[in-house]
Amino acid sequence: MSTNNLFAIDSKTEEIIVSESPKGSNKINFIERIDRQKNELLYNAVVTLTSISNAPNLDMTTFKAMDKVCQLIYGKQKGNK
Repeated sequence: MSTNNLFAIDSKTEEIIVSESPKGSNKINFIERIDRQKNELLYNAVVTLTSISNAPNLDMTTFKAMDKVCQLIYGKQKGNK
């Protein structure tokens, strides 16, 4: 079963919280925390994703596009470890 990565920002610690959720499930599994300084690009992308999701008129097309950007950046980071 494939999974979706979920991203959040902990503004107090300036970390990206990465979790995953199997498709079709409500279960969320914690993966890791990434310090802002270790991946500034992903941090800024997740901040933008969060901003889009908090907009009064949520545009799902824009949200999905930004989520794909976050997935891509995170995937490249995982590949470089």
